[in-house]
Formats: sequence, structure tokens, C-alpha cells
Amino acid sequence: MSVTVSADDIKRVKGLGFLQQKGTDTFNARVLTRNGKITTKEAMMVAEAADKYGNGEMAFTTRQTIEVQGIHYDNIDVFTAAIEAGGLLVGGTGPKVRPIVSCKGTTCQYGLYDTYGLSEKIHERFYIGYHGVKLPHKFKIATGGCPNNCVKPDLNDVGIIGQKVPTFDADKCKSCKVCVVAKVCPMKAASKAEGEKLVYDKEKCINCGRCLYMAKCPFGAMTEEVTGYKVTLGGRWGKKVGQGTPMSKIFTSEEEVLDTVEKIILFFKDQGVAGERLADTVARIGFEKAEAMILSNELLERKAEILAKE
Repeated sequence: MSVTVSADDIKRVKGLGFLQQKGTDTFNARVLTRNGKITTKEAMMVAEAADKYGNGEMAFTTRQTIEVQGIHYDNIDVFTAAIEAGGLLVGGTGPKVRPIVSCKGTTCQYGLYDTYGLSEKIHERFYIGYHGVKLPHKFKIATGGCPNNCVKPDLNDVGIIGQKVPTFDADKCKSCKVCVVAKVCPMKAASKAEGEKLVYDKEKCINCGRCLYMAKCPFGAMTEEVTGYKVTLGGRWGKKVGQGTPMSKIFTSEEEVLDTVEKIILFFKDQGVAGERLADTVARIGFEKAEAMILSNELLERKAEILAKE
């Protein structure tokens, strides 16, 4: 089959969320979920559209979108209208904020915060709210409920990871024969020899909180210092793979996290060079300097100026 769609139109519809199937006039559409969730009614609607306008097959992407396959170029507009009429969107491509990825931290036994709730707020404020903002490159955000990192938040441009930070008071430790804290620690950050007091190695601790909610010291030797969010900068995977670098503080509220995410996007828009990922921008400027810029309020104060840039 020969290709009759022009290169300009292939590029145009790619920006709308339709990726060409090589060597054909058919395309695969990216249908956005709510960070991995849709209703049964929406699922049936997408399936009907896939049968009517595509080849009847659907797949799922790493960013938790539904890929509807085999849509002819002539059916792109009617397919889009059908999806939008059903309450969903097509998109998720281009040098802008990409669909948000969330783990199941809201329902998982290890989740330390409402990951769906936060990711939906990020989706509304930055995927929807910043949809018309062109960035130097694609920009990926993921929310993980705990340090298990099931959705690999630290391999995204911005990763948000739940944290429950413990504090240890050795004076309250009674050298119990069986220490419930040491028993549940997956990192062996809390360890105990027979007849000795608990030893807590803060460097090994990943702030998963299991010593606080899966076990509780009856004498109050291990207690909660703070519950919040770790934010990482500059993660990525693909041809170049790198873990994001954690920022130097634990954020303690959703609003603080949302404002920080916005400042990171503004930082990338303001300081990034076309074609480079956030990791490259941070490396070029230096992490400490980049973090200081992000933690200040200057970027939000200059928001209108930054967003007005081409």
C-alpha cells in the first residue's frame, strides 16, 4: 500500500495524538485515561470507536493511554469527535507535558498518599492547563505512592514519591527479644542483635514507613517525624537512561508539590534549549543552582513572561 497522506499532514496529526503506521495511510490514536483509570462505560465507548473506525484492536502504552490501531487518515476527525463525545481526549504527543502516570497507591497497602487524587490534580493543572505550552522537549511526570517505585517515578522528568520519615529515640528502646521494627524493615536499616538495643541506620532508610504503620514500637522508640513527598528531577529512559536526582527537602502538602511542579515546568521553559530533556538542562546549569531557582518564587512571579516566550 502506498502512502498518499502528505508529510505535513502526518506531522500535523502526530501532534494531535495520531501516529502513522509505517508505509500506510492508517494511524494509531492515543486515547487518554485518567492516569490509568477509565469507567466501564468509557471502555465500551472506546471499543466501539475502535471497531467502527479502526481495525478493532487496542493496546496500552507505558503512559497508561489506550492506543487504538488502524484508523484511516480520513476517519481521524470522526474518531476524535466520538472519543470527545464520550468524555475522553486524544493526544499525549509532542514537546509538552505528557500524560501523567500514577501507581495504585490509593488502594495499595503500601501507598502513603492518594496517588490518584494528586495525579488527577496534576493532569488538570498541567496536562490540560499547559496543553498549549511548547517546551524544549517532552516532559513526563509520574506519581508513586511509596519507595517501591512500581511506576518508576524517578525515571520521569519529575517523579513524586510518597515518604514517611521515622525518627528513633534510643533512650526509649527496651531491647525487646523480638523487635517488631527490625522485623518489618525491608532495607535492614533497623537491626538488632540479641540483648542489644535497636540500631537505626538513617542512610539505609528509604522512608517507606513500614516501621510505623505495619509495626509499632510499644514503647515509642520509633515514631513518625514527617509524612510527605520526595520530588526527583531529571529522570529519563530510552536511548539515554538516568535516575532523577532527589530535591533536598521533603514536601509536606499537595499544594506545595503542585507549585513545585509548576516551577519546574517554568524552569524548563525558561532555561531549556530546544531538543534537550530536563536532565540536560539541569546538568548544564548545575543541580544546586537549578534547585535554588526552583525553590524560590521568582519563576512563578515571572510566569506570564516565561509562558509568552516562543
